[in-house]
Amino acid sequence: MTANIGTVDRVIRFVLAFVAIILLITGRVHGALAVIVGIVGIALLITAFIKFCPLYPLLKISTVKKAK
Repeated sequence: MTANIGTVDRVIRFVLAFVAIILLITGRVHGALAVIVGIVGIALLITAFIKFCPLYPLLKISTVKKAK
């Protein structure tokens, strides 16, 4: 499992996960939408921590800067 998430991508994922947590804590989302936001937030947080997104290899994407 090679890292395929770069620094900027990780920061964006952390920010979006933080926003999802805030939305859930403040009660801005309800019902099924709250569940979806929670799942997406957890997925973003996990992928940011492990620096690997399972969808990126399928789409042949990598945001890691390549060494010259």
